[in-house]
Amino acid sequence: MPSTLPDGDPPPIDGSLPSSSLVTVGGQHRPFGVYLHVPFCTTRCGYCDFNTYTADELGTAPGASRATWADGAVAELRLARRVLGDADIPVSTVFVGGGTPTLLPPADLGRVLKAIDNEFGLEAGAEVTTEANPETVSPDGLVALREAGFTRLSIGMQSARPHVLKVLDREHTPGRSEQVVAEAKEAGFEHVSLDLIYGTPGESLDDWRISLDSAVQAGPDHVSAYALIVEEGTRLAARIERGELPRPDDDDLADKYELADDTLGAAGFSWYEVSNWATSDAARCAHNRLYWTGADWWGVGPGAHSHVGGTRWWNVKHPAAWAGRLADSRSPAHAREVLDAETRRVERVLLEVRLAEGLDVAVLDDDGRRAAREAVDEVLAEPTAWSQGRVTLTRRGRLLADAVVRNLLG
Repeated sequence: MPSTLPDGDPPPIDGSLPSSSLVTVGGQHRPFGVYLHVPFCTTRCGYCDFNTYTADELGTAPGASRATWADGAVAELRLARRVLGDADIPVSTVFVGGGTPTLLPPADLGRVLKAIDNEFGLEAGAEVTTEANPETVSPDGLVALREAGFTRLSIGMQSARPHVLKVLDREHTPGRSEQVVAEAKEAGFEHVSLDLIYGTPGESLDDWRISLDSAVQAGPDHVSAYALIVEEGTRLAARIERGELPRPDDDDLADKYELADDTLGAAGFSWYEVSNWATSDAARCAHNRLYWTGADWWGVGPGAHSHVGGTRWWNVKHPAAWAGRLADSRSPAHAREVLDAETRRVERVLLEVRLAEGLDVAVLDDDGRRAAREAVDEVLAEPTAWSQGRVTLTRRGRLLADAVVRNLLG
């Protein structure tokens, strides 16, 4: 949930959507998800550019406290139900992100999940995920979350090495993430994911190997591994600009990606998106797939982004402003855009080429198809997939995914 909001058109005060965007909502084989943004953190990590706030930053503004977040979320869900009308729209995925969702009491998260079920209905077997900071969960809290209906836990491990965590300003104890995996399984969670970051200044290849081995040995069924991105305006960016820390090196990042793919592959994980590996189809994150395939979701919370039927909008950032608009029966949307056909095509290329099943060649224009053929010749795309009308990246292609996409789009 980036902290900087893009420009867009002014949204209606009541949050209403164009009739063209409502036509396919709830349609057969079109999943619908709900994202819930919890913007609270105990401290701000030096690399983080997300829309998050510490207690000191929020102060005492009405609506800005952790205690009132659930009330605002329920109010926005009721608004969503009014905007989307009477269509039958069962929710197939829920994802609670942040920030640190597990700073909130499990009862609050459970109350919002119940509101989703009351307003829309949860599909049988719906995937319900919450992110978790290792130091903000306990065995009893995990049991309470599982009893509330959460099925999947995504744990922000980042690294197993103390000096790497220190550079990232992560305050959890090395080894705690692995312990939470065991506690989550004991609590009955069906799926558990560990999130890792590679390329932190001062992280050696051996450091990264230790983090990967620690993650695998913990026994999750999903691992996300993201290259560190130095975001402008963060404390980490300032330290790099001052020369205190080196900037991430592209060759080092490539070596670490290959090590991740080798290590996870040997442990029974398969990549299904450039930065995500799972032990089975069931362990893949269905909610993220909504984003990658242009499906529909409603984003609840300060700064949350939504997409329904080709209309995309994003909420005001500050928790007090978000809560205040909802208290006044107004939409919390800050701005929106209605996507034209070409924009939607471009976004399909940007996202779907990163998936293991790849991109349908028919989505490409003539120049894009020529570029795809060249990608096959250059061992950036799989020849077998090409013969079946799809563009699927090789591992070398995954390392150069941004360049491949640029070529496909001309």
